[in-house]
Amino acid sequence: MKINQFWLRCTGLIGALGGLILFVGDMLLYYDESSVFLKQNMGNASDFRITASAVSTLFATWFYIIGLVQVYYAFKTVNPILRNAVIILFGAVLITFGIVHGEYIAIATSAKLSIQHNINIEIATSLASKINQTLRLFVYPFVAVLSFLFFSAVLKRKTLYPRWIVFFFPLIPFLIQNYVTKYLPNNLWIIIDGGYLNLILIVFFLASTISLWNTKTV
Repeated sequence: MKINQFWLRCTGLIGALGGLILFVGDMLLYYDESSVFLKQNMGNASDFRITASAVSTLFATWFYIIGLVQVYYAFKTVNPILRNAVIILFGAVLITFGIVHGEYIAIATSAKLSIQHNINIEIATSLASKINQTLRLFVYPFVAVLSFLFFSAVLKRKTLYPRWIVFFFPLIPFLIQNYVTKYLPNNLWIIIDGGYLNLILIVFFLASTISLWNTKTV
């Protein structure tokens, strides 16, 4: 795959921009400076905020996939079958990020209707919440296999990535989420925990871009 250094850097930054867009989408649904009850906050969000959050999913997913161009390039020295497997699995995971966020719109609209019509919010959002959890179950095996392949290739120095990139691969920050967010004050917790999955992707794409910044492309 031929790509010059400028565009290689741009693809990673675009991937990070996708994370930033969807992080804003999260905040449009969740953020309320006076409350940390996420469903209640979603129910109180305006129609505009819910709609804008839904639209953010579309652009963020596109940008995430563009960001994978950088990962593909970093794996150019790896066996093509392994490289393609990593990209396909990573792409599936990133698309699922977008789908799961999109499904949160169903939770938000259900929560909004429950508040408007004085219905128990947990009952009103139960089906949408169950669907959300079901969608997540499908992606966990993809994450496990992707992580194994990624770590194996990077730690054996088969890619253009330095070994330290594994600390920024999404699995590691995902596993320590509770430790990162546990003691945060409420006003910061809702920002970090509410947008955590997209924040870790921002970090990954930025770390990827930095690690490949001076790579001599051919």
